[in-house]
Formats: sequence, structure tokens, C-alpha cells
Amino acid sequence: MIDLSTLNPKRILVCQQRQIGDVLLASPVFEVLKKRFPQAELHLFTEKKCEPLLRHNPFIDAFHLIDKSGGFFRQLAFYRRVAACNFDVVIDLQQLPRCRMMTLLSGAPVRLSFPGSFLSRLRCNCLVEPQEGYASQTKVSLLAPFGIRWNGEGPRIYLTDEEREQAKHLLAACGLRPEHTLIAVDSTHRRASKRWPAERFAALMRLLAGENDAFRFLLLRGPGEEEDIEHLRALALEFGLTPEKMLTPEPIPAIRISAACLAQARLLIGNCSSPRHMAVALGVPSLVIPGASGTAWKYPSPLHRELRPDLPCQPCAKTECDDPQCLLRVTPEEAFSAALALLGDAAHQR
Repeated sequence: MIDLSTLNPKRILVCQQRQIGDVLLASPVFEVLKKRFPQAELHLFTEKKCEPLLRHNPFIDAFHLIDKSGGFFRQLAFYRRVAACNFDVVIDLQQLPRCRMMTLLSGAPVRLSFPGSFLSRLRCNCLVEPQEGYASQTKVSLLAPFGIRWNGEGPRIYLTDEEREQAKHLLAACGLRPEHTLIAVDSTHRRASKRWPAERFAALMRLLAGENDAFRFLLLRGPGEEEDIEHLRALALEFGLTPEKMLTPEPIPAIRISAACLAQARLLIGNCSSPRHMAVALGVPSLVIPGASGTAWKYPSPLHRELRPDLPCQPCAKTECDDPQCLLRVTPEEAFSAALALLGDAAHQR
């Protein structure tokens, strides 16, 4: 550990390679760093796919986007170009191989991360034990040597007026009207242990539609998830939900426009994936069925709830499970009651 209390860096690099949700959860790091060092340039080292949600973030001055194409020498040239920025501080939030390489090649006087393997002591000269809790809180806790503390800062997405207008027009083209209440539904997940059954999402939508005829459901999806959404639509139709109540913009919107569509919703209901973090970043209440996911992904607010059965195996973070009771014990009726309560709580706070 080195003394950073009097440090006044001119340029700081934060390394957070992936995934989209994790990079979004790192956005509070830039907010608190900029408050502590208002004159410093803050740079982000990440993958290209993760940049859009942090675009227009007023606390980030530059992006260095990893392009995995090309051979060794092209990659090395990229790292050297980034290192040429002459960073005073490099903060490695993830310790993936590319983050480690960037930290090592940066030559920065201060190279900060968390204790990992023995080699982390060779790459970094400031190792900080992270604080457990919400994921953004844990990331910010690494900045303790600068005198920085987490004060509830959550992720933020900064949408432009044009993006918000584009989303409004897109949803209107799908049939959304001012008298409707939009509920976003995130029913997909690549891990079966974190995916509430599609039949239960369909049943939940039917219960909500029966409660309030003005409810409309935005079915969120990304590339490669079209079949999953068609399956959900078919199940919902079988349960008696009418087609006009389900909104699926075509073609699949770019991720920032999807975020702008989500920003129009009064509630997100879904699995533990990036849309839950987008909802926090956009100020949209959320109801999540986390399954095997850990507890670090829940933002500490009564407007963001999880339905997590009290099981001795919870949370397990398994990718496969033969008997996922953490998912199966959550019924559509339980989710229905929780969703209505969240909608009511959010209405009172507006």
C-alpha cells in the first residue's frame, strides 16, 4: 500500500473489460473520481460492445475500446497507444487478462486493484481489499486510499433528447398510447439457472392485464433471442392475452434506443441480467427473479425488489441445476402481488 492522500493525478485509466451490465455498474466509479479530482481526465478501457450505455457520460473523458481482431502485434500496438497517454493512475476493477496486460504495460506510477493471485502484487503497487455489498459499492470501495467512500451512487445512463423522442415514436408505432401503462419484461437469460420459466412470465402478464386493461408489455430482447420472445408471445396468446398488449419493436433496436424504450416504462419485471441494471440507471423500478444469482446485483432501494425464496442453497451462482427451486418456488401470483405493490409505491414517490 502506498500513500495516495496527497496525490493529484492528471490522467486516470479505469479498466473494466466486460460484460455490459458489469461495465454499467462501474459508472459510479467515474462519478466519485471526478468529484474527488475535478481536473483529472478519466479514461475507460473496455470492449466495444460495452461502450454505448456509457456514451455521453459527463464523467468519462475518453474511451479505449478493445478490438479483439488482428494478431499479437496489432494488439500490442493498441496497448502501447493507450499507454502513451501517460496515466498517473490505473485502476483495474476486473483483473481479466487484457486488464492485467493494460495495467502492466501502462507504466503508471500508481497501479491499483484488489488482492488476487501472487502475480497481482507484481502488476500493482496498491492493493485494496474490496468491501462486500452492492456491486457498484464494491467497485467504489477500491478507491478508499484516495479518501473516497460510497454514498449510494448507482449506475447512470445519459440519454439524449433525440434518443428519447426516437423511443417514443417507436413505441407509438407498436400501439402504445398516452393512456397506457408500459411494463417492460425481460424474460431471457443464457443461463437456465437464472431464467424464470417463460410459462410463468406469460401467466404473470395475463394476471396483470386482467387487473388493468391499460397495461402494455414491452418484450425486451437482444440479438439471437428472437425465438425466445416468439415462444413467450405464443404462450401469452394461449393464456388469453391479446396481441396488441405485447410490444416488440422491429427490427431489434440498438441498445441505447432499447434503453430509451425502457425509460418509458413504469416497471421492469425480469431475470438477473443487464436490463435490471439499466432500470436502476434510468430510475425505473424493478422486480427481479434472480434464481442462482448472488445478492451483489440488487441496488439497495425499496423500488428494486427481488423474489428470492428462503433456501439453504441460496445463492449458489451455479450455471446448471437439476432442481432450480429458487426459480420454481416463485409463482406468477406472488410476482403479480409484488408488481402491483411496486407500481403503487412508485406512484406515491412521483
